[in-house]
Amino acid sequence: MTRWIWLVVPVAVLAGLVIFVLTGDPLRQLSESAPPVEEVAVETVRLEPGSITLSVRADGSVPVEIAQVQVDGGYREFTLDPEGPIGRLSRATVSVPYPWIEGETHHILLVTSTGVTFEHTIDVALPSPHLTASSLAMLAVVGLLLGVAPVATGMLAFPAMRQMGPGAIRFLLALTIGLLAYLFIDTLREGLEAGAETLGRLRGETLVWVSALLTTLVLIAVGRRGGKPPEGIALAFFIALGIGLHNLGEGLVVGASFAAGAAALATFLIVGFIIHNVTEGVGIVAPLVRAKPPLIAFIGLAALAGLPAVLGVWAGSQAVSPYFVALCFGIGAGAILQVIIEVAGFTLRREGAGPITGPVYLGGIVAGLLVMYSTALLV
Repeated sequence: MTRWIWLVVPVAVLAGLVIFVLTGDPLRQLSESAPPVEEVAVETVRLEPGSITLSVRADGSVPVEIAQVQVDGGYREFTLDPEGPIGRLSRATVSVPYPWIEGETHHILLVTSTGVTFEHTIDVALPSPHLTASSLAMLAVVGLLLGVAPVATGMLAFPAMRQMGPGAIRFLLALTIGLLAYLFIDTLREGLEAGAETLGRLRGETLVWVSALLTTLVLIAVGRRGGKPPEGIALAFFIALGIGLHNLGEGLVVGASFAAGAAALATFLIVGFIIHNVTEGVGIVAPLVRAKPPLIAFIGLAALAGLPAVLGVWAGSQAVSPYFVALCFGIGAGAILQVIIEVAGFTLRREGAGPITGPVYLGGIVAGLLVMYSTALLV
């Protein structure tokens, strides 16, 4: 009992201190004369004929009240849903009747009741797309071309890979690590960029790191729940999962390009990603070269790695919060890191530490990095 008491006492004292600070507000006298701190972030924008709709999130020492909205230098009438001040980390929808011009740039200024202003620019005004059966089907085809098709194409090299000797297999496993290392770095970069667009209080960039670490730990625990690390088809599954989460982010980018009306850019991205993603298929089947998996296993792996791109294109074509995007990229980075750990561990268990420091293995890692970097230049 004594041991439990001394565990409970610190928790009770901590709770008392927190309650005292929150309810007693001992610093009120120091902060009463200070001006309120306000922050407003425009998370999404939707354009309908004759209307601009903003989704905003607010933060500050007091609720933020949007008093005026200025579009292209002129003050405009607007409606706020829900009405009234926006509480800390709460969201509201600002609707502004305005005859925006397609293809033009429009500047928006939000003015709070204290006179603080927040700017947002619509670089190219285009009507926001609506998801219909036909548009969903079209975007699904884009996602399949972006994800499933190139991954499946890379997996077609499997019969040739089975004829390779031990040195070539070692090179392919190292190549897989190089491919995944590039994807890990690139996914983190994308996530940190999205996190930087969120409110400072939301710690968007920190969210990327935390979600990546938690995902890695969870997947390692799941992969080793039977008491042994994943090998063979199980290892290929985790590689496909990590690549699939990365392809979800690629789908978000392509979908956002369609939403912005940049069809030429979207087409260019698709072509680049197709070339870029073929090598991912090679990496997925590398752990299977000494196994005899059935055809359905290859179909499942291709779907796991490629179909998330379809979901990404669908979501990206709509207005997506940068906080959600940062979370997706963080999870994707964590899944890729878990795969890197397991593939490296797989090689260590099979061949020991010696081959990892040899020229074949190091050359494979370097080749993987260079292949992914050079194909990424096409995007």
